[in-house]
Amino acid sequence: MTVSGKSPSAGRVAEYNLGVVDASRTLRIELEQAALRAIYKTFEHINGSLFRFKLRVPAFELTDGADRLGRWVPAHRTLELSRDLLVKHGWGVLEEVLKHEMAHQYVDEVLRVRDEPAHGPEFRRICAERGIDARAAGAPDAPVDGASSPVLERIAKLLALAESPNEHEAQAAMSAAQRLMLKHNIEAAVSGAAANYCFRHLGQPTGRVSEHERRLAMILDEFFFVQVIWVPVWRVNDAKRGSVLEVCGSRDNLELAAYVYDFLIYTADALYRADRKRRRDSSHQARRKFLAGVMSGFHERLLNERQRSEAQGLVWVGDAELGGYFRRRHPQVRWARHAVSTGGEAYARGQTAGRNIVLHRGVKAGSSGSVKQLPGR
Repeated sequence: MTVSGKSPSAGRVAEYNLGVVDASRTLRIELEQAALRAIYKTFEHINGSLFRFKLRVPAFELTDGADRLGRWVPAHRTLELSRDLLVKHGWGVLEEVLKHEMAHQYVDEVLRVRDEPAHGPEFRRICAERGIDARAAGAPDAPVDGASSPVLERIAKLLALAESPNEHEAQAAMSAAQRLMLKHNIEAAVSGAAANYCFRHLGQPTGRVSEHERRLAMILDEFFFVQVIWVPVWRVNDAKRGSVLEVCGSRDNLELAAYVYDFLIYTADALYRADRKRRRDSSHQARRKFLAGVMSGFHERLLNERQRSEAQGLVWVGDAELGGYFRRRHPQVRWARHAVSTGGEAYARGQTAGRNIVLHRGVKAGSSGSVKQLPGR
């Protein structure tokens, strides 16, 4: 499917001759047309935020085949994106591939550099200045293959000890894991070595971000050495806009943040189901307040742990280089205030439960909603 012209809504959709088709194919065409309109709007947003509106709108084409996720075709002024991005990878990855191909378009049409390889020095410079993944292959947010990080392996072993039925042993193991990660990040910052920052999208895109999800994002931002932002995405199957949580940081920190995210989502839901069984209150409001309380209670626990670390001289002052990477990716950040709920019995019960959470290795593989394991098992 191809869309050309300044706006897909006004452009001509080609490549399909409808005739007599079944309902599923018609639905597919309608969803792809909606996705192409969303791609156009995303292009315009990126063009303004990262390229100062210097790019002319190309023709957009969805292509088959999994060997190439995207391609800029100068001869036809066409920006190709694989359908696999919509079906298998999700909108977040599609947007990163779109940025990558727009960088190619910028080097070709704006800078007019044509005597370098496609992924040559000028292209890499443009990507670095804008926080774009310059790799020539692979999904943009896919982890780089390689050996497990030694520090993550040590943290995984400590979190395995945190599964101990002895409350004091479990707490000591969790505290040791947090101090180890803090020391690791302080040493990395002091060393002055250039970090390899990247990003990851956590969870599934949602139409409305709930309070407990916002609180969880705040936990990751405050305690796990990443910067977070809710980014807009297009939910292809629903043909609606939504949001997904993006975290930026070093690869070790992203791995741990992703684990903590999964762990807390799973644990909070398990705690709510146990509370619902006891209380026999299955209302949506009770669930919403309980989950928010869980995140608030765990946040308090981490604050207390931070105070103990600071008393031992371990003080985290932030990562200026990460801040720079984050601003390059998101030069136009809009801050918003959201009302929070801190009252009610359900919230109080969730808060109590959250204060007692011990971050540990995770649930056993194969259980419902299981948490991904950290390396080193």
